[in-house]
Amino acid sequence: MRTDCATAVGGLPCCASAAGVHDNGVVGSHTLAKSNATDGANSAKEFGVFRWGWVPRWRVPLCLLFLAMLFVTLAPNLSWACACGCGVFEVGTASLFPSGSGGTVFLSYNFSDQYTNWHEAHKAPAINNDDKVIRSQFFTLGAQYMFNRNWGVMVQLPYADRYFKTTGDDGTIQSFEHSAIGDVRIEGMYTGFSEDMSTGLRFGVKLASGDFTYPNFDRDTQIGSGSTDLLLGMYHIGTVPLTLWDRSVNWFGQVLWDVPFWTQQQYHPGMEVNAALGAFYNFGAVGPFDEVAPGLNLVGGSRTRDQGAAANFDNSGYDRLLIGPGVEVKVGIIRIYLDAEFPIYENVVGNQLVAPVLLKTIFSYDF
Repeated sequence: MRTDCATAVGGLPCCASAAGVHDNGVVGSHTLAKSNATDGANSAKEFGVFRWGWVPRWRVPLCLLFLAMLFVTLAPNLSWACACGCGVFEVGTASLFPSGSGGTVFLSYNFSDQYTNWHEAHKAPAINNDDKVIRSQFFTLGAQYMFNRNWGVMVQLPYADRYFKTTGDDGTIQSFEHSAIGDVRIEGMYTGFSEDMSTGLRFGVKLASGDFTYPNFDRDTQIGSGSTDLLLGMYHIGTVPLTLWDRSVNWFGQVLWDVPFWTQQQYHPGMEVNAALGAFYNFGAVGPFDEVAPGLNLVGGSRTRDQGAAANFDNSGYDRLLIGPGVEVKVGIIRIYLDAEFPIYENVVGNQLVAPVLLKTIFSYDF
């Protein structure tokens, strides 16, 4: 086996919350400071920096969407090792942090297609890796409920479909496909550090509920990890001292640790940490959309090597940095978030299959 594998499937962070920045300059209930400068000063800030004063307001988000799509289409064939670090799905969606009491239900879809062999920080010959393709689709149904402005809970139930092409014991190329429930995540949330809920703490467990016994997958390719993990994370959302059309540009930081502490059948997955730093801006109503909020995230991740007799110690573990353009729109009562994440830097241990891009989509509804 030559992957440090996708055992951590799941949904997106804090998807069950009021997302986005509203027309009054608020991210959910996070009040964003507006400029008190004169109209002339505001114009200097808005148009002197961005040079968009001559562009009709409604065209700007459409141009950004076009550029994001162009970036996705023309990006070079860089790669990254998702097979082992799908915890990256758990960071990088700041507009979905909780913002008040109440609940949200959400459905997320994530996709990765790993077909390039990678060694250390560069592409390596395919012959050095017995595995040839790992194509994964993750569907996560989740709900979050904030009992008040301080405490809440989130539950995520993932389902995954995985296609696996590898070299058999007889030297022939074999293909397998398997679908199953993944590892359920149960987390508490505390957001009482400030009145505006701009800082939050996440804590909980990932249960060993996913299937890790499919006979044609190695342990590090199984849909479930077979481990019970401790989850701990923090985030903060703030305002950049910059305005555009009387609206604030917003930033966020987030980090999430995943530490396996109870394992089975001689396989101990590596400890994983993922962090994100990003910025986003809400244009308000644009065309048929009630809100359009494009953003850009930097996502970093690190995972230690797997341990145990069933692990592939020599071909597991990594460090990486990705960039992810994305956008969130609101249509009626539904919010839709989409992004694509591309690698800037990646260094893997041994030989691992990597993918050119990771795609993420979230549909959410507040109640």
